[in-house]
Amino acid sequence: MKINLNQFKRFEKQIVLKKIGLAGQKKIFSANVMIVGLGGLGCPLLTYLASSGVGKIGIVDFDKVEISNLNRQTLFNSTDIGKFKVNQAKKVISKLNKNIKIISFKKKITSINISKILNKFDIICDGTDNYKTRYLINDYCVKNKKILISSAITKFDGQLMKFDFKKKGPCYRCFMPSPPDNENNCQIEGIFSPVAGIMGTLQANEVLKCILNTNSNQTSNMLIFNSLKTEFRKSKISINPKCINKC
Repeated sequence: MKINLNQFKRFEKQIVLKKIGLAGQKKIFSANVMIVGLGGLGCPLLTYLASSGVGKIGIVDFDKVEISNLNRQTLFNSTDIGKFKVNQAKKVISKLNKNIKIISFKKKITSINISKILNKFDIICDGTDNYKTRYLINDYCVKNKKILISSAITKFDGQLMKFDFKKKGPCYRCFMPSPPDNENNCQIEGIFSPVAGIMGTLQANEVLKCILNTNSNQTSNMLIFNSLKTEFRKSKISINPKCINKC
């Protein structure tokens, strides 16, 4: 793959970095990433992946834009209310970088269609807001040895987890074998909008590190962010011998 002059000028601030260079930028151009959920996490995640030059990005969401989304879902504005998120996001990203191939799925992921949607993507990003879908994505990625980068946000806090199922290690079910009694998400508990931007951006950071094959100590760890204290801490996720995925 050759990088033309316009591409070089556009991405030169990345290319000059020793850990990226021309070879790394070519990897980014050739990468394929799937984003499940275009909410507060998916919007900044998609923006930064597209801005960095990721060549093929899949987006999945069946929701329409609502007025309550606009405080944190930065790809949308008031004229988008009532329109499908995947359609509006694709329009915005196509203007940002017309060379990116965006493959959109205007549907809800289920056990029936998940393979058809995710099978052609190497890195899966989970930005969904319910445990049923998180478990479904996790189990598919374990079975098919995908890289899964998952984030969750609520109130003033965020979590980020990375699992590389090409290697031996824990999965999301090892961390949470069964869902809690109360579903905690933005709709129920609320969300401080900067938390969504920070955690979605951190997801993009982990995706690009995966593409570039840089050493990452985030695998099998959970990064926890407290926005009120502006503090990060890490918690190790261990293999659960009783996990149904037999990690």
